[in-house]
Amino acid sequence: MEAEIKIGKKLFIRSVGKDEYWLQDIIYQNPTVLGLGDLVTVNKEKKQSSGGRLDILLKEPSENLMYEVEVMLGETDPSHIIRAIEYWDNEKRKYPQRQHFCVLVAESFDRRYFNVIQLMSLNIPMIAIQADLLDVKGEKILNFTKVIDIYIEPQEDEEDVKQVNESTWNTYSPWTNSNAKEIFDILKDQNERVELRYTKSYININIDGRNLYWFSKRMKPTSALHFSVKDDEKVDAIKKILEENEIGYNYNNYKEFMLNVDSKSIKKNAEVIKQIHSIKNKKTTEDV
Repeated sequence: MEAEIKIGKKLFIRSVGKDEYWLQDIIYQNPTVLGLGDLVTVNKEKKQSSGGRLDILLKEPSENLMYEVEVMLGETDPSHIIRAIEYWDNEKRKYPQRQHFCVLVAESFDRRYFNVIQLMSLNIPMIAIQADLLDVKGEKILNFTKVIDIYIEPQEDEEDVKQVNESTWNTYSPWTNSNAKEIFDILKDQNERVELRYTKSYININIDGRNLYWFSKRMKPTSALHFSVKDDEKVDAIKKILEENEIGYNYNNYKEFMLNVDSKSIKKNAEVIKQIHSIKNKKTTEDV
Protein backbone atom coordinates (compact mmCIF):
# COMPACT_ATOMS: atom_id res chain seq x y z
CA MET A 1 0.00 0.00 0.00
CA GLU A 2 1.34 3.39 -0.99
CA ALA A 3 2.41 5.55 1.98
CA GLU A 4 0.28 8.59 2.73
CA ILE A 5 1.80 11.93 1.73
CA LYS A 6 1.06 14.45 4.44
CA ILE A 7 0.57 18.15 3.78
CA GLY A 8 2.37 20.54 6.12
CA LYS A 9 1.49 24.09 7.17
CA LYS A 10 4.29 26.64 7.42
CA LEU A 11 4.74 28.25 10.83
CA PHE A 12 6.96 31.10 11.87
CA ILE A 13 9.46 30.10 14.52
CA ARG A 14 8.55 32.92 16.92
CA SER A 15 4.91 31.76 16.86
CA VAL A 16 5.89 28.54 18.68
CA GLY A 17 7.92 30.35 21.35
CA LYS A 18 11.38 29.84 19.85
CA ASP A 19 13.91 32.54 18.99
CA GLU A 20 16.94 33.17 16.79
CA TYR A 21 19.32 31.62 19.34
CA TRP A 22 17.32 28.40 19.25
CA LEU A 23 17.78 28.22 15.46
CA GLN A 24 21.49 29.01 15.82
CA ASP A 25 21.86 26.17 18.32
CA ILE A 26 20.14 23.71 15.95
CA ILE A 27 22.62 24.57 13.20
CA TYR A 28 25.63 24.70 15.52
CA GLN A 29 24.89 21.29 17.03
CA ASN A 30 24.28 19.63 13.65
CA PRO A 31 25.67 21.74 10.76
CA THR A 32 24.90 19.02 8.19
CA VAL A 33 21.24 20.15 8.32
CA LEU A 34 22.21 23.04 6.03
CA GLY A 35 22.86 20.62 3.18
CA LEU A 36 26.36 21.96 2.52
CA GLY A 37 28.23 18.73 3.18
CA ASP A 38 29.93 17.25 6.23
CA LEU A 39 30.75 20.52 7.96
CA VAL A 40 32.10 20.82 11.50
CA THR A 41 31.57 23.66 13.94
CA VAL A 42 34.41 26.07 14.68
CA ASN A 43 32.83 28.89 16.66
CA LYS A 44 29.57 30.56 17.61
CA GLU A 45 28.94 34.25 18.30
CA LYS A 46 32.52 34.96 17.22
CA LYS A 47 33.52 38.52 18.08
CA GLN A 48 34.42 40.69 15.11
CA SER A 49 36.81 43.64 14.89
CA SER A 50 33.85 45.80 13.85
CA GLY A 51 32.18 45.11 17.19
CA GLY A 52 29.55 42.64 16.01
CA ARG A 53 29.47 38.87 16.37
CA LEU A 54 29.44 36.25 13.64
CA ASP A 55 26.57 33.85 14.39
CA ILE A 56 28.28 30.61 13.34
CA LEU A 57 31.63 29.70 11.78
CA LEU A 58 31.74 26.29 10.10
CA LYS A 59 34.49 24.38 8.34
CA GLU A 60 34.75 21.62 5.75
CA PRO A 61 37.93 19.95 7.08
CA SER A 62 39.12 17.95 4.09
CA GLU A 63 39.30 20.96 1.76
CA ASN A 64 39.79 23.61 4.48
CA LEU A 65 36.68 25.50 3.33
CA MET A 66 35.14 28.03 5.72
CA TYR A 67 31.46 28.99 5.95
CA GLU A 68 30.45 32.24 7.67
CA VAL A 69 26.78 31.78 8.64
CA GLU A 70 24.38 34.56 9.63
CA VAL A 71 20.96 33.53 10.94
CA MET A 72 17.80 35.65 10.97
CA LEU A 73 14.20 34.89 11.90
CA GLY A 74 11.47 36.16 9.63
CA GLU A 75 12.31 37.73 6.30
CA THR A 76 15.84 38.66 5.30
CA ASP A 77 16.54 42.39 5.07
CA PRO A 78 19.43 44.68 4.01
CA SER A 79 21.05 44.67 7.47
CA HIS A 80 21.19 40.85 7.42
CA ILE A 81 22.81 40.84 3.97
CA ILE A 82 25.32 43.60 4.78
CA ARG A 83 26.24 42.04 8.12
CA ALA A 84 26.79 38.63 6.52
CA ILE A 85 29.06 40.09 3.82
CA GLU A 86 31.00 42.17 6.36
CA TYR A 87 31.72 39.18 8.60
CA TRP A 88 32.57 36.97 5.61
CA ASP A 89 35.06 39.62 4.45
CA ASN A 90 36.57 39.93 7.95
CA GLU A 91 37.24 36.20 8.15
CA LYS A 92 38.54 36.04 4.58
CA ARG A 93 41.07 38.78 5.37
CA LYS A 94 42.21 36.95 8.50
CA TYR A 95 42.68 33.63 6.70
CA PRO A 96 43.26 34.46 3.00
CA GLN A 97 44.74 31.04 2.25
CA ARG A 98 41.32 29.43 2.75
CA GLN A 99 38.20 29.52 0.57
CA HIS A 100 35.33 31.31 2.35
CA PHE A 101 31.57 31.22 1.75
CA CYS A 102 28.98 33.73 2.96
CA VAL A 103 25.82 31.92 4.10
CA LEU A 104 22.52 33.62 4.89
CA VAL A 105 19.84 31.66 6.73
CA ALA A 106 16.33 33.14 7.03
CA GLU A 107 12.72 31.98 7.20
CA SER A 108 11.88 33.74 3.93
CA PHE A 109 13.51 35.80 1.20
CA ASP A 110 11.60 38.77 -0.19
CA ARG A 111 11.73 38.75 -4.00
CA ARG A 112 13.53 42.09 -4.13
CA TYR A 113 16.29 40.99 -1.77
CA PHE A 114 16.38 37.56 -3.37
CA ASN A 115 17.32 39.27 -6.65
CA VAL A 116 19.94 41.40 -4.89
CA ILE A 117 21.57 38.34 -3.30
CA GLN A 118 21.49 36.51 -6.61
CA LEU A 119 23.28 39.40 -8.33
CA MET A 120 25.86 39.65 -5.53
CA SER A 121 26.52 35.91 -5.71
CA LEU A 122 28.07 36.39 -9.16
CA ASN A 123 31.03 38.10 -7.44
CA ILE A 124 30.74 37.09 -3.78
CA PRO A 125 30.43 33.39 -2.84
CA MET A 126 26.98 33.70 -1.25
CA ILE A 127 24.54 30.92 -0.40
CA ALA A 128 20.98 31.57 0.80
CA ILE A 129 19.16 28.92 2.83
CA GLN A 130 15.50 29.06 3.84
CA ALA A 131 14.54 27.58 7.22
CA ASP A 132 10.95 26.30 7.19
CA LEU A 133 9.15 25.19 10.32
CA LEU A 134 6.25 22.97 9.28
CA ASP A 135 3.28 21.65 11.22
CA VAL A 136 2.38 18.20 9.85
CA LYS A 137 -0.69 16.93 11.66
CA GLY A 138 0.54 18.32 14.98
CA GLU A 139 4.16 17.29 14.48
CA LYS A 140 6.68 20.15 14.11
CA ILE A 141 9.34 19.63 11.40
CA LEU A 142 12.25 21.96 10.64
CA ASN A 143 13.53 21.86 7.08
CA PHE A 144 16.39 23.72 5.37
CA THR A 145 16.40 24.42 1.62
CA LYS A 146 19.04 26.15 -0.51
CA VAL A 147 17.28 28.87 -2.48
CA ILE A 148 20.41 30.50 -3.89
CA ASP A 149 23.50 28.46 -4.61
CA ILE A 150 26.83 30.10 -5.37
CA TYR A 151 27.68 27.36 -7.83
CA ILE A 152 24.77 28.01 -10.20
CA GLU A 153 26.48 29.82 -13.02
CA PRO A 154 24.73 32.71 -14.82
CA GLN A 155 23.34 31.89 -18.25
CA GLU A 156 25.93 32.37 -20.94
CA ASP A 157 25.61 35.04 -23.58
CA GLU A 158 27.71 35.63 -26.67
CA GLU A 159 30.17 37.78 -24.74
CA ASP A 160 30.73 35.05 -22.12
CA VAL A 161 31.63 32.41 -24.71
CA LYS A 162 33.78 34.71 -26.85
CA GLN A 163 36.95 32.82 -27.72
CA VAL A 164 40.19 34.19 -26.27
CA ASN A 165 43.73 32.87 -26.29
CA GLU A 166 45.75 31.28 -23.51
CA SER A 167 47.70 34.47 -22.81
CA THR A 168 44.44 36.14 -21.73
CA TRP A 169 44.04 33.60 -18.93
CA ASN A 170 47.73 33.73 -18.04
CA THR A 171 47.17 37.42 -17.35
CA TYR A 172 43.73 37.11 -15.73
CA SER A 173 44.14 33.92 -13.67
CA PRO A 174 47.31 31.93 -14.44
CA TRP A 175 46.61 29.45 -11.63
CA THR A 176 43.26 28.53 -13.23
CA ASN A 177 45.01 27.85 -16.52
CA SER A 178 47.59 25.75 -14.68
CA ASN A 179 44.87 23.77 -12.84
CA ALA A 180 43.01 23.15 -16.10
CA LYS A 181 46.22 21.91 -17.75
CA GLU A 182 46.91 19.48 -14.91
CA ILE A 183 43.50 17.85 -15.28
CA PHE A 184 43.87 17.97 -19.08
CA ASP A 185 47.11 15.95 -18.69
CA ILE A 186 45.30 13.38 -16.53
CA LEU A 187 42.49 12.91 -19.07
CA LYS A 188 44.39 13.11 -22.35
CA ASP A 189 45.76 9.56 -21.98
CA GLN A 190 42.20 8.19 -21.72
CA ASN A 191 40.85 9.93 -24.81
CA GLU A 192 42.02 10.49 -28.37
CA ARG A 193 40.55 13.91 -29.14
CA VAL A 194 41.15 16.21 -26.17
CA GLU A 195 41.83 19.92 -26.27
CA LEU A 196 41.75 22.99 -24.07
CA ARG A 197 39.56 25.85 -25.22
CA TYR A 198 39.58 29.35 -23.80
CA THR A 199 36.60 31.71 -23.54
CA LYS A 200 36.25 35.02 -21.77
CA SER A 201 34.43 33.45 -18.80
CA TYR A 202 35.94 29.99 -18.48
CA ILE A 203 38.43 27.42 -19.73
CA ASN A 204 36.98 24.14 -20.92
CA ILE A 205 38.27 20.68 -21.70
CA ASN A 206 36.71 19.54 -24.95
CA ILE A 207 36.64 15.78 -25.54
CA ASP A 208 35.41 14.30 -28.80
CA GLY A 209 33.81 17.63 -29.71
CA ARG A 210 32.00 18.05 -26.37
CA ASN A 211 32.79 20.56 -23.64
CA LEU A 212 32.84 18.15 -20.70
CA TYR A 213 34.67 20.11 -17.99
CA TRP A 214 35.01 23.82 -17.42
CA PHE A 215 37.03 25.93 -15.01
CA SER A 216 36.28 29.33 -13.53
CA LYS A 217 38.40 31.60 -11.39
CA ARG A 218 38.39 31.44 -7.60
CA MET A 219 40.71 33.02 -5.08
CA LYS A 220 44.35 32.04 -5.76
CA PRO A 221 45.42 29.21 -5.95
CA THR A 222 41.93 27.70 -6.24
CA SER A 223 39.74 27.22 -9.29
CA ALA A 224 36.20 25.89 -9.61
CA LEU A 225 35.92 22.71 -11.65
CA HIS A 226 32.42 22.20 -13.10
CA PHE A 227 30.92 19.25 -14.94
CA SER A 228 27.38 18.20 -15.76
CA VAL A 229 25.91 14.79 -14.84
CA LYS A 230 22.20 14.23 -15.39
CA ASP A 231 21.80 10.48 -14.90
CA ASP A 232 20.76 9.79 -11.27
CA GLU A 233 22.72 6.54 -11.05
CA LYS A 234 25.90 8.27 -12.20
CA VAL A 235 25.27 11.17 -9.82
CA ASP A 236 24.99 8.79 -6.86
CA ALA A 237 28.14 6.90 -7.90
CA ILE A 238 30.16 10.10 -8.23
CA LYS A 239 28.89 11.49 -4.92
CA LYS A 240 29.90 8.23 -3.23
CA ILE A 241 33.44 8.43 -4.63
CA LEU A 242 33.81 12.07 -3.58
CA GLU A 243 32.53 11.37 -0.08
CA GLU A 244 34.70 8.27 0.35
CA ASN A 245 37.73 10.37 -0.55
CA GLU A 246 36.56 13.27 1.65
CA ILE A 247 36.42 15.70 -1.27
CA GLY A 248 34.06 18.66 -0.83
CA TYR A 249 31.60 19.23 -3.66
CA ASN A 250 28.32 20.85 -4.58
CA TYR A 251 25.63 19.50 -6.93
CA ASN A 252 23.24 22.21 -8.07
CA ASN A 253 19.77 22.50 -9.58
CA TYR A 254 21.22 22.50 -13.09
CA LYS A 255 22.62 19.01 -12.40
CA GLU A 256 26.19 20.30 -12.31
CA PHE A 257 28.95 19.29 -9.93
CA MET A 258 31.39 21.90 -8.67
CA LEU A 259 34.66 21.12 -6.90
CA ASN A 260 37.24 23.56 -5.61
CA VAL A 261 40.61 22.38 -6.95
CA ASP A 262 44.22 23.47 -6.81
CA SER A 263 47.47 21.88 -7.89
CA LYS A 264 47.93 19.97 -4.63
CA SER A 265 44.41 18.47 -4.59
CA ILE A 266 44.59 17.58 -8.31
CA LYS A 267 47.82 15.64 -7.85
CA LYS A 268 46.49 13.92 -4.74
CA ASN A 269 43.23 12.89 -6.43
CA ALA A 270 44.40 12.04 -9.96
CA GLU A 271 42.96 8.52 -9.76
CA VAL A 272 39.68 9.86 -8.39
CA ILE A 273 39.45 12.24 -11.37
CA LYS A 274 39.95 9.29 -13.72
CA GLN A 275 37.24 7.30 -11.91
CA ILE A 276 34.78 10.17 -12.11
CA HIS A 277 35.55 10.67 -15.80
CA SER A 278 34.95 6.97 -16.47
CA ILE A 279 31.57 7.02 -14.68
CA LYS A 280 30.51 10.34 -16.19
CA ASN A 281 31.20 9.26 -19.75
CA LYS A 282 29.72 5.78 -19.63
CA LYS A 283 27.12 5.96 -22.39
CA THR A 284 23.46 6.32 -21.38
CA THR A 285 20.46 8.04 -22.87
CA GLU A 286 20.36 10.53 -20.00
CA ASP A 287 23.69 12.32 -20.31
CA VAL A 288 24.47 15.09 -22.71
